[in-house]
Amino acid sequence: MRTVSGPTDHVVVIGAGLSGLATALHLLGAGRRVTVVERHAGPGGRAGRLELGGYRVDTGPTVLTMPHLADEAFAAVGDSLHRRVELVPLHPAYRARFADGSGLDVHTDGDAMEAEVRRFAGGTEAAGYRRLRRWLEKLYQAQMHRFIDTNFDSPFQLLHPDLARLAALGGFGRLDPQIARFLSDPRLRRVFSFQSLYAGVAPARALAAYAVIAYMDTVAGVWFPKGGMYALPRAMADAATDAGGEFRWSAEVSALERSAGRVRAVRLESGERIACDAVVLTPDLPVVHRLLGRTPRRPVPLRHAPSAVILHAGTDRTWPELAHHTLSFGAAWERTFDELTRTGRLMSDPSLLITRPTTHDPSLAPRGRHLHYVLAPCPNTTAGYSAGAWRGLGPRYRDSLLAELERRGLHGFEASMERELLVTPMDWAAQGLAAGTPFSVSHTFAQTGPFRPRNLVRGHDNVVLAGCGTTPGVGVPTVLVSGKLAAARITGPPRATGARRRPPVTEGHAR
Repeated sequence: MRTVSGPTDHVVVIGAGLSGLATALHLLGAGRRVTVVERHAGPGGRAGRLELGGYRVDTGPTVLTMPHLADEAFAAVGDSLHRRVELVPLHPAYRARFADGSGLDVHTDGDAMEAEVRRFAGGTEAAGYRRLRRWLEKLYQAQMHRFIDTNFDSPFQLLHPDLARLAALGGFGRLDPQIARFLSDPRLRRVFSFQSLYAGVAPARALAAYAVIAYMDTVAGVWFPKGGMYALPRAMADAATDAGGEFRWSAEVSALERSAGRVRAVRLESGERIACDAVVLTPDLPVVHRLLGRTPRRPVPLRHAPSAVILHAGTDRTWPELAHHTLSFGAAWERTFDELTRTGRLMSDPSLLITRPTTHDPSLAPRGRHLHYVLAPCPNTTAGYSAGAWRGLGPRYRDSLLAELERRGLHGFEASMERELLVTPMDWAAQGLAAGTPFSVSHTFAQTGPFRPRNLVRGHDNVVLAGCGTTPGVGVPTVLVSGKLAAARITGPPRATGARRRPPVTEGHAR
């Protein structure tokens, strides 16, 4: 594995999102001095927090899977996730509601889910679910350490027996047909394939290997941190501070001072100069390229994932049919993905993710109130409407979303809202996110693994990238891994240290 050359005693990490915080913890555990520079007043990045009239709103991801990856970062400094954050396992992980009025609770426990599938669709589908679960487990085992949790220096690293295992499992086929080998009910197939949208690819075109995301969602477990998702970056920042890390809050980076192929210092808008031996860049790729003064050439321009409109709503009531996470599927499916990724139109029959974090933490809202988060996928600003067009389109789309929620049984939703915030691609673009999407570069085959933008920057001997735009990709688990991989580019492969390693988080010791 290639590493940065020269001294690496003092590392500046730009960005205190999940990837930057994971990088900082792994570097601190390896004995480096670390300074984290963050333009906002606190940690989190896309996983941030805002106050909305007494409601504490998570601005980014709402689903936590694979918490042991976060625990690895804490363990690097002799700390632990479960000491810092109270995690609640979600049962069910999701509730799926379909256009025909049927519903299904998605359990990550195999026996509970088999019983639920049998109730929902009969014994044949229940047996198919068991086979699907075993396939997902094998798929994860074939991918995690060789293709996800690894630093690529060359595509030739793919030439490994695990590649043959992945091919034998059908990982290079298409996702939809592979799921259909196990399940014939189209509603069930949606539950195990919609996750490919996280990767920015429609299920009909996604590689079956991306079913590893369904493994994380439907097998490995889904968790909720008390205090909201923001509790995770807040705890990571606290652990890094306790381990000797320095933070510069509300500090905007203006330039990187370079000479002889190395970044020598980070300059802030305030005029402060922070000398460094190496730097880790975690912002979205356009910001990274601006700071580096160049955009790498690629044979084909990068393609970005679809975006999302999010309605944050603080309400004076809730609806008993909602779980912590509810997937509300429209009747349309293939057409929906064509609209999102090809024609650039708003979903004519949307599928929505509705999250109610006050289900497990009422303190996130004023007493007797509830917090709802409604996510509607939409085209990014390259495929669909421009960022500026959303200035007028946003309010109209908000009204159509509320009307859709009414049609789907959430009667009185608009009348119940005391506080609201609508986030559109215009807002994502204003944050510096390419193509107005928080989901970064899509996971087409040509943008995955060794073909994704590398975390070592050519022409800069001491610059490393972390975050969803580089390897391994989009999502909380992979962004945490990206921080560990970035740190390894500076420190070399992990070695045994005096820090006591803790086992992965399980339900028994996470509470």
